[in-house]
Amino acid sequence: MTVLVTGSRGAVAQALIRLLRERGLPVRAASSTPDGPDVVHCDLSDPSTFATALKGTTSVFLYAEPSRIGEFTEEATAAGVEHVVLLSSSTVLAPDAENSPVAKSHLDVEKALDASCLHTTALRPGTFAGNALAWSRNLRSGRPISLPCPGSHSDPIHEADIAESALAVLTEPALGGRPYTLTGPESLTFTEQIGILSRVTGRSVPVRAVTREEWKQETAGYIPAAFADSLMDWWQSTDGRPIELTAAVEQLTGHEARTFETWARDHVGDFRA
Repeated sequence: MTVLVTGSRGAVAQALIRLLRERGLPVRAASSTPDGPDVVHCDLSDPSTFATALKGTTSVFLYAEPSRIGEFTEEATAAGVEHVVLLSSSTVLAPDAENSPVAKSHLDVEKALDASCLHTTALRPGTFAGNALAWSRNLRSGRPISLPCPGSHSDPIHEADIAESALAVLTEPALGGRPYTLTGPESLTFTEQIGILSRVTGRSVPVRAVTREEWKQETAGYIPAAFADSLMDWWQSTDGRPIELTAAVEQLTGHEARTFETWARDHVGDFRA
């Protein structure tokens, strides 16, 4: 079994590559911007890079890039790929997923894979704990963190748990072929997450409640308006409403999902640098 891991510069992919290598399994790291001789060029928006990257692979860990997913499934089928594990998102389960910029890219890839001949397993994590890195500059500087919905709940999941779940479905054939909704073990508000980060790092950071428009203005330089609106719609829908949690991580890995505090301690250096 040779596993092609796309998006190899991402936190989940890096963790999965380490796990596969520790198992002694052949793995091929792939990136749209390869940064070393051991990384192959595979730009999921450029079909000319697909054939070389896929040659000789039996399984693929796939990031959800919808722009050329049709060509990718064709090349993967031609290359003899037996199993695709997709890093999707739990947002595809939302009633308005088709109209949500946050969800639609993942949903389009899931649909394309379902329509293909490829054996597919979709991993649908909720909120990545790593999203909290967006607050790192504020934690280092002591500036308030602006939030339109401080009481919005999420289910932060450690990237290591996603990687271990991917390893399980890649190496245990009986587990594949169906979707898994992955969550962390706790439903936490933004305020609670920031409190945990403050405790772990020893840095007190105030939270500043802002309006939707104020937050859009603050983030306009790096978050498109439609995407920002979609995020805030989701945050409003979970404001004061805990997220429903699953046991999928434990089912796949044999251990409970790591807490957000564990993630914070694992990444404390990112907040102190």
